Amino acid sequence: MKVIKLMALLLIVSISASAQMTGKQIVEKAYNLPSGEDVTSVLTMTLTNKSDQTRIRKIQQYSKEFGDVEKSVMFFLSPADVKNTSFMNWSYDSDKSDDQWIYLPALKRVKRISSDSKSDYFMGSDFTYDDLGDRKLDADNHKYIKEEAVDGHACYVVESISKDEEYIYSKTITWIRKDNFVGMKKEFYDEDGDLLKILTIKKVEKIEGFWVISHSEMKSIQKNHKTTIQLSNIKINTGVSASKFSERMMTRGI
Repeated sequence: MKVIKLMALLLIVSISASAQMTGKQIVEKAYNLPSGEDVTSVLTMTLTNKSDQTRIRKIQQYSKEFGDVEKSVMFFLSPADVKNTSFMNWSYDSDKSDDQWIYLPALKRVKRISSDSKSDYFMGSDFTYDDLGDRKLDADNHKYIKEEAVDGHACYVVESISKDEEYIYSKTITWIRKDNFVGMKKEFYDEDGDLLKILTIKKVEKIEGFWVISHSEMKSIQKNHKTTIQLSNIKINTGVSASKFSERMMTRGI
């Protein structure tokens, strides 16, 4: 009987090991989380420098699925120095790079973000234009590292290294919850392999049956600067008009 029990235990261990997902499969699960046909929210962005001085920005944002492309747009509401600025991103379900535009009221024109500018920081925050886009699953090689808890949630830990040697990050490491595949933490490493910044998810809510990250923080380790983002008035599947996502609407505002 002991031999039978031992064999059964070995079989269970073997099945468990073979069932372990690869790094790519884990990231793919996170990448494909349903988010609804459209989402509307008010975004409060707080910028905090090394002296603990803060700047607060209010943003109205919309996103909508259009089959093989997801479109999102942000309209800055306050303060006065950034009011009426807008930013738009189109992410494609293909190898095609994201299209991005920004409207600066002082210039009175919509400017397309070039691929060379994707490493620039967005409106003084700790997020680059690349961070605001949709990183393609096959753009990186993903490696499962280990399992580790974040805020009491069991997570898979995956290392991702870009296939493009010129990419702005040498690697990223992501903690993804095992129960719902929501990302909880992400470390970004610079071109020299040094830790650059850390994205931490502070709050995840389930709204209309969809998981929504409603509070997050990006902290620059090297600059001792952080950007906190909190969402409020979150609405899902309200029928956002397709006309919201155009250069013309960027200049008109909400």
